[in-house]
Amino acid sequence: MSELQQGEFIGSGREGSLGDQVRGWWQRVKNGDMGALPAIAGFVVLVILFAILIPAISGNQVFLTPRNFANLMNQAAPLVMLAAALVFVILIGEIDLSAAVTFGVAMCAFVILNNPGGVDMHWSLALLVALLIGAATGTLIGFFVARVGVPSFVVTLGLFLGYQGLELSIIGSGGAYSVHAPEILAIQNSNLPVWAGWTFLAVSVVIAALIQWRDRAQRRRAGVPDSTIWIPVLRIGSIAVLGGIAVGILSINRSSGTVPLEGVPLVVPIVVAILFIGTFVLDRTKYGRYLYAIGGNAEAARRAGIKVVGVKWIAFVICSTLAVVAGVFQASYVGSVDAAFGRGDVLSGVAAAVVGGVSLFGGRGRLAHAAVGGLVIAVITNGLGLIRNLPAGVNYLVTGGVLILAASVDALTRLRSAKSRVRA
Repeated sequence: MSELQQGEFIGSGREGSLGDQVRGWWQRVKNGDMGALPAIAGFVVLVILFAILIPAISGNQVFLTPRNFANLMNQAAPLVMLAAALVFVILIGEIDLSAAVTFGVAMCAFVILNNPGGVDMHWSLALLVALLIGAATGTLIGFFVARVGVPSFVVTLGLFLGYQGLELSIIGSGGAYSVHAPEILAIQNSNLPVWAGWTFLAVSVVIAALIQWRDRAQRRRAGVPDSTIWIPVLRIGSIAVLGGIAVGILSINRSSGTVPLEGVPLVVPIVVAILFIGTFVLDRTKYGRYLYAIGGNAEAARRAGIKVVGVKWIAFVICSTLAVVAGVFQASYVGSVDAAFGRGDVLSGVAAAVVGGVSLFGGRGRLAHAAVGGLVIAVITNGLGLIRNLPAGVNYLVTGGVLILAASVDALTRLRSAKSRVRA
């Protein structure tokens, strides 16, 4: 089989026994390739810290409760989706500072079009218009960055400023419109039945197992070496155990009244499905491999025959479109859209991606990393919000400090990895 044909199969390049895998992983960590490990460690530390700190201050354990866990999932959903959107452009070494105001403009258009006292367009058509605004914005950014050669920082900063004015023009100064579509409001305010949450987990585990089995079968047919069977078993087992814990907690009745409130928030399976599709694109398609190649070395990718301009252009379209999905989640959570909608969210999205382990230098990172980073930022916001009499500015200070720390870790690990390659 030719090298090109073998390249079509999923290969870790880390074949061997379970011990070989563990030793290889530890060697990569020592060389600076830590992935989401710092973010996961930070998440655990933050959860323990808030679990101890909040009861000591407030006198009640309001952090480690099923109600707050469900609220944390809802809070994290827009941020996770925005961070996932930004991954596509960060992977190629670019940035999109306009992603959040793009979803702001799109959702301003949505509430105006869907307003019963105005245009009264059906919510599905209004949502389609919002998504098209996102795609058109990404197309515009991609044209100037990929085709004309204007730095993405300049183009998206210009749109960040200009779109704020466009939001004011659409909504009006000081104005706000409520989200009237029940279908949109249900995304962040409804829960799956308890049985549906467990069914979703079971289906997710089965799909993960089938993907692992398919990969191993393809590699055997291609004559490509494979890793020990314990690797997919551990992966699938982790999904089952962690997912089971989450679904179990969310299945507990968290209502203090007579009407039960239980089940997985509706937004969770939506986010998981989008992340799954995005991960499939990045890991298992030529386009995904091209993104990583361009982020690693754009000139080498061009010389290898990759159409760098087209790949970059599409990355910005995907980013802006997914950003609108984040805006839908945010509008559903807040229940209204004003003239400043999304203005303060873009830096949080970048922070979530970087904290999760996506390299600002390009070529390294996964959507799962962005999801972990989003959870870390959401835990900070959620935990600090539960501490009484805490100044609002502390949240920005802590988030900014975490971002600087994460960016520093990224730079240091990249330097350490470069030194390791030189020694090799």
